[in-house]
Amino acid sequence: PEDVEKENKGIIIDGLRWYPRAEPLKMLRIFRKRFNTLEDAEEELKRVKIIQTYLASDYLARPGEFLVDYSRHGKCEILLCGLQEYVQGQILDPWGLLNRDHLASLRYDMGFDNTEGSARISDQWIHGVRERADNFIKKLKQMIAETGRVPDLAGAGNLILTRPGNIKLVDINNVSRVSFDSIISLDDRGYPICDKSIEALSLIEQKLLGRSSLRTDPIYDTFLDPERMKEVRALDEEFQLSMAPAMSWPGSS
Repeated sequence: PEDVEKENKGIIIDGLRWYPRAEPLKMLRIFRKRFNTLEDAEEELKRVKIIQTYLASDYLARPGEFLVDYSRHGKCEILLCGLQEYVQGQILDPWGLLNRDHLASLRYDMGFDNTEGSARISDQWIHGVRERADNFIKKLKQMIAETGRVPDLAGAGNLILTRPGNIKLVDINNVSRVSFDSIISLDDRGYPICDKSIEALSLIEQKLLGRSSLRTDPIYDTFLDPERMKEVRALDEEFQLSMAPAMSWPGSS
């Protein structure tokens, strides 16, 4: 493609050679989970479809998933892959700053003008971000209430803030079941993914929408219990130690 050629060979502008970055159209994702049977893989596809049903294109990078029969060491494995839409924007970290100044900074990093004269336009954009975040949260809560599932909202870089002001989920690799009992469920690597995803959702609601009294919400009542959150922090720290220095998660202490 022409943009790849420009990135490799450069273009001359005002006597200087520039190498503009080619922007991908799609990303190949290989899901971490492995499947023993085709039926298991099809069940995972159903969970992916749940997310697509509730978040649709406004709040989800279109995954374009497919199954691959993969041969390794003489043994066949089934892989779930996705030729996913590439989403331009900036990472939205629920555990980081989400105030007006930080949102304005993210907007500037996306290439918007940030001069004094553009302050009003910036404020309008930030207002739109908050309105769209409210809708994003409502759709996730509806998904949790109706299906008992929640996507991974806690993973590093899983949420992207786009130029139009939408929050988009770009990783659907770790959908967890939401259970309101006292048991803290862990994923296959020992991470308390459900609790951390609900915590991430609550942080977005607190910081972007300015809501502080969330314990009255049925979805948060169980997961934001102080004693439970203390146990989750301990499990999170244990997970971090087991994975270090390979990776880190923004939701870690």
